[in-house]
Amino acid sequence: MSIQKQVRRVTAPDIADRKGREPIVSLTSYHAHTAAIADKYCDFLLVGDSLGMVMHGYESTVPVPLELMIMHGKAVVRGSQRALVVVDMPFGTYEESPSVAFRNAARVMKETDCGAVKLEGGRRMAETIDYLVQRGIPVMAHIGLTPQSINTLGGFKTQGRQREQWAAIETDARAVADAGAFSVVLEAMAEPLAAQITGAVPIPTIGIGASAACDGQILVMEDMLGLSPRVPKFVKEFGKVGRAIDRAIKMYADDVRTRSFPAPENTYDVKD
Repeated sequence: MSIQKQVRRVTAPDIADRKGREPIVSLTSYHAHTAAIADKYCDFLLVGDSLGMVMHGYESTVPVPLELMIMHGKAVVRGSQRALVVVDMPFGTYEESPSVAFRNAARVMKETDCGAVKLEGGRRMAETIDYLVQRGIPVMAHIGLTPQSINTLGGFKTQGRQREQWAAIETDARAVADAGAFSVVLEAMAEPLAAQITGAVPIPTIGIGASAACDGQILVMEDMLGLSPRVPKFVKEFGKVGRAIDRAIKMYADDVRTRSFPAPENTYDVKD
């Protein structure tokens, strides 16, 4: 009888314990097949509500429904074995009250079997974070540029460019840490401020367009692969997947149009 060794998943406490140690590697993932590839290299995978823009053509993350997050969350959990899977709570599912947030977060955890949820906001969400954590739901926080607030921010703008803004943003970071978040995403933040926050809070900071001094980094997978049509300035493209897909489809279309598209070998053999 063969005995298969079971792979242990990374947990939220494992990520919390990485503060100040080996940098945390993470990417967004929305499908089972990309999750299976990234799982070999990432400590956690984020099923980000950015999928609304990347996969479904929305102009922002605001229209993304809970059901869509759950569907993609299930796929990423099925496709991965080792990485912690974190699912974004979409706009309108947690802001109303801690009890509403718990109801929706519990549904996400139960239906996807993910290991944590993420929600946006600093001081204003501290009570909700505490409420969820006390009831068994690990929470990753998210401050700086919060895309769900795009209509009040007036655009995707770097946060903390003026030093007088720093105190409020650092207070947000301390508030979510004190509330029990196991880590916090710092998005589109001036590098000196992100580095200062990383040194000031006891939980890991995960940078996206922030400082290399953060405890970890995350990017939208499609952005770093060169697959997204609009890529933020701070993103380094590690691949040219979009160009490769374009080239492959053109070759396929040319084969079809010139009737040189090969049939699968032996598929249509006729036997006497």
